[in-house]
Formats: sequence, structure tokens, C-alpha cells
Amino acid sequence: MTAEQVKQLSVGEWVSIAPEVRPSISKDANGNMKPFYLTRTFKYSADGKFTLQMINSADAYGKVPLMKIVLKGRTVWPGEHPIATGAQKIDYIADEAYEITPLIQGFADAMNQAASKGFDKWEVNATQSILGKAFAPFGLSEGQIYGEFDLVYILNDLMFWGAKHVDGRSFEKIENRPDNLQIPMMRKK
Repeated sequence: MTAEQVKQLSVGEWVSIAPEVRPSISKDANGNMKPFYLTRTFKYSADGKFTLQMINSADAYGKVPLMKIVLKGRTVWPGEHPIATGAQKIDYIADEAYEITPLIQGFADAMNQAASKGFDKWEVNATQSILGKAFAPFGLSEGQIYGEFDLVYILNDLMFWGAKHVDGRSFEKIENRPDNLQIPMMRKK
């Protein structure tokens, strides 16, 4: 498929099939990387705008939600990706919204310790924007607009993005663009 065909097929709403596991940069007492779990809802419009909502959970079954993240912005399509015929490189630029909502008191408490400067008190179900703000827990600096260099591949109403690197590296640098496919989202009917 061409980039234009993938863009057209991407229009709509996509959701996680089940909670997904990701490597994090956090390590346990033995030096092993800690996993984190999330579910995604992704909306893509014909004008190239996106909204991504992620619910991060403490458990593999998504029964203990920790926080909600909402990103909104635009996309850039640099060309084909070699992972699969029809796969395309895509850059997500969250220049419209980057919001965090604690969903459990323990997470709100952690944010009040790690990210209190420049923010209201973190409270359960209270959303705060981190767009363009320094936010140490995610390694964001003042004025930084978050973006990722990713990939997209669509097959049979399943949307695959790039799999996170096993060492926890993010896709915030072009040289970290993924080279494997993640568990897909399915088209919401």
C-alpha cells in the first residue's frame, strides 16, 4: 500500500484488543526492567490529526488503572518502512494536547512528589496539561513538544504500530524508530 492508501485506511477509531505490556526504563531491585501495562484508543482523521488515549495500569489485566494520558496533534508521513510491504513511517507530533489524569491516589501522591513545580496539586480524576512544560517523570523539558518517530501497518482491520524497544528506549529520536511490530489495535465498529 502507498502512504496515501494507509492514511485513508487509518481514518476512524482504533482500540486495544486487550491490555498490552511494554518495557519501561524503570528497574526493580535486581536490575531487571519493570513492565508496564496499557490500553489504547486512537482516533485518526482525514486531515492528519490524531487523538491517542492511553490508560496505564498496575496489573496485566488492566484492573488497577493508574493514570490516563491523552495526546492530540498532527502526523507526518516520511515514507515506506521496510518491516513489511505496505508499512509506512509515521511521526506523531503532540502539539495540541498532552494531558495526564491520575486515576488512583498512589499515582497522584507520586506526581505530587516528582512533578509539583508548575502544576496544581495532583488529585485523582483531575486532568492537568503538561504540553510544553517541564515534566521530569517523562523526561520532558520546558518548551518541548512531544513527538515520536513510529511506523504503521494495517492488515485486515488491525492497525500495528512499532513495538517498543526491549531496553525501554523511546521513539523520541529518529534513530530509535522501531523495527518490529507491536500488538495491534482493532478498528472500532
